[in-house]
Amino acid sequence: MTKPYSQACENNKHPILEKLTPYLSKPLEVLEIGSGTGQHAVHFAAALPHLIWQTADREVNHAGIYAWLDDAELENVLPPLALDLHHGWPINQRYDVIYTANTLHIVSSTLVERLITGVGQHLKESGYLIVYGPFNYQGEFTSESNREFDAYLKSQDQNSGIRDQEWVLALAKEQGLTLQQDYAMPANNRLLVFKR
Repeated sequence: MTKPYSQACENNKHPILEKLTPYLSKPLEVLEIGSGTGQHAVHFAAALPHLIWQTADREVNHAGIYAWLDDAELENVLPPLALDLHHGWPINQRYDVIYTANTLHIVSSTLVERLITGVGQHLKESGYLIVYGPFNYQGEFTSESNREFDAYLKSQDQNSGIRDQEWVLALAKEQGLTLQQDYAMPANNRLLVFKR
C-alpha cells in the first residue's frame, strides 16, 4: 500500500527527537501509544538504534504502520500491538519508556484517564512517560491557533479537545508519576516528561 503521510509528523520529528535523546541514551524498551502513520517510530528508531521501539495503535492504522516499517527495514522497531483504549491494554509486560504524541486531545477525557492508568500499570520503576501535544494552562489557551484547533476538534467530536496541563499532572500523580520537564515546542505544542 501507499505509505500514509502526516505533515505534522514530518514537521515535529526533529524537534521531538532532540528533546527525547537525553532520556533515551541507553538500551531501553519504548512503547509508543498511538503510532499513527508510523513516521515517528521509524525516525526515532533509526536515530537511536540501541532502543527497542514497540509500536501500538488501533487496528485500523496497522496497515499504514506496516508500510513504514517494511520500507524502513529496521530491526529495532516491532510490529504494532492492537491497542484501543476502549478495550483495555492487551499488553503483558512493563516498559522503560512510554511515549505518546498528539493523542490526549484526540481521544475523550475518559480515554485520557484510561491511558494514564494503563501507563501506571505498564511503566517500570524509574521509567519515563513522555507526552507531546498542545496543552492549556490554568484553563487558558496558549495561542489563538490552539483556540481555533480546539474548536475544530470539538466540531469533529465534542469529547475531544486540548487538555489542561494541570489535570494531566494530577492524573499522572495518581499513578506515581512526577513531572520532570515541560518543554516549549514549535507550533504551540509542549513535551511533558514524567518520571516514576
